[in-house]
Amino acid sequence: MTTLQVPTSAYTQPLLSSRAPSPAPPGEKAAILVVEPGTQPDAVYDNALPPWRAAIRRFIVRNLRTESEWITQMQKVVRKPWLDTYFVYTSTLGTHTFFMTVLPAFFFFGYPVMGRGLVHVLSFGVYASTFVKDSICAPRPFSPPVTRLTIGTHHLEYGFPSTHSTNSVSVALYIFSLCLSLPPLGLALASIFLAFYIVSIVYGRLYCAMHSFTDCIAGCTIGTMIWAVQWTWEDQIEQFMGTKGPFVPIVTVLLGLLLINQHPEPVDDCPCFEDSIAFVSVVMGTTLGRWHGSQAGLDADSGFFVSLTPGWQLASLNDWLTFSAFALLKMVVGVASIFLWRLVTKTILLAALPPFYRVISQVITLPNRRFYIPATTEAGADRVCRQYTSVPHESGLHPIPSLIDLPSKIEPGPKPSLHASLASGSVAKQRVLQNGKERSPSPLNDVEVIVDRSDPVKHYDASVITKVVVYAGIGWIACEILPVMFEVFGWGVKSAG
Repeated sequence: MTTLQVPTSAYTQPLLSSRAPSPAPPGEKAAILVVEPGTQPDAVYDNALPPWRAAIRRFIVRNLRTESEWITQMQKVVRKPWLDTYFVYTSTLGTHTFFMTVLPAFFFFGYPVMGRGLVHVLSFGVYASTFVKDSICAPRPFSPPVTRLTIGTHHLEYGFPSTHSTNSVSVALYIFSLCLSLPPLGLALASIFLAFYIVSIVYGRLYCAMHSFTDCIAGCTIGTMIWAVQWTWEDQIEQFMGTKGPFVPIVTVLLGLLLINQHPEPVDDCPCFEDSIAFVSVVMGTTLGRWHGSQAGLDADSGFFVSLTPGWQLASLNDWLTFSAFALLKMVVGVASIFLWRLVTKTILLAALPPFYRVISQVITLPNRRFYIPATTEAGADRVCRQYTSVPHESGLHPIPSLIDLPSKIEPGPKPSLHASLASGSVAKQRVLQNGKERSPSPLNDVEVIVDRSDPVKHYDASVITKVVVYAGIGWIACEILPVMFEVFGWGVKSAG
């Protein structure tokens, strides 16, 4: 029997059984009914959302029922085991995790303007798409009838619009814009590659039944708009970041905090807000790094970076080996530095902020989001403080060495021959979690469907500011501090072009 890792499915209403789960045996955790974001009864969203947002959601859900059938028919025709493998794994190339893991290289090898441009289109694309997700609260294609294929935790977010589509289109268009100066053959090859990349990611979201046609169209539209703004005003944005005086850091911090504060609160516990915090904070950090570098004479415009990476000529085998060694050294040291910053800063802030919050709450009323446990809660305040002191994993900030949280829950399982259907009908609707693992009541089509899920994630108010500081620091470290360090060491930061 094949074991297949898949996420919990979203179902057409009525949803999961409202019958309370049976008590757990002694020594085992109680079972938990699972409801994906956006799949509660429509009346819940109609009552919770403003009328205009509820109306948009009703329109999307009405179309989604039809589009789910279309996607089901498409899957019956085109699905093949090798295509399942291709689209499941290439979906990771459309995630913000992938981009934000490789983006530091632009700063380490002398292309800071490109690096900041990519950070901007990616970050504001993620913020815009997650802003809309939490505003509309629309589900993903209904399963059944579709068969959903995924790795990671993207299924825990709302469906409309597709962030994968936003990321892939905005980044591909930005790279295409940079390629316009290439010779005709180079431009043609780049165009073919980027077009193939966009089709692979966007169509892959339909193939894997992770998004509807409406989701992907909306995501592509947002991505195009984000690219157009960045490309049109990139020179002005760079000039603004280098402005003398304190105006830039003041505006950057205030605007960043405002964007985080104004992110809509969803009806369900959706992790989109966590991504928004991270990406807005990264932009704050790269902007502050650019500003500080221009003030201190530590940027490319000031002539500070003069050394090239050893072996940059690439004229011999020895040059290739030398360049590769120093390139690897810079990436390893850079990632390790980011890892250390995350780990130390997270530990300090999660220990210091809860008691600080309780002190200042006696003077002012602190804002708090739904699903977030306030440190100022009277009942159990000491318990929350102890949990922060011990740096709980459920705070949503794991010390993974990348510019953004790597998908720590990716479990690709078998080289996915994902050719089996998921549970359907009443069997699927009765699924519950027991000991953090979900099982269907019986094997389906000779496939045992297992869904790994931890206990419900706890969110803490202190983790919000912690993420702001940590990710802003990561942006600053990646775009200024590490390149300066590499230049001082003679490892080379200036581009050879």
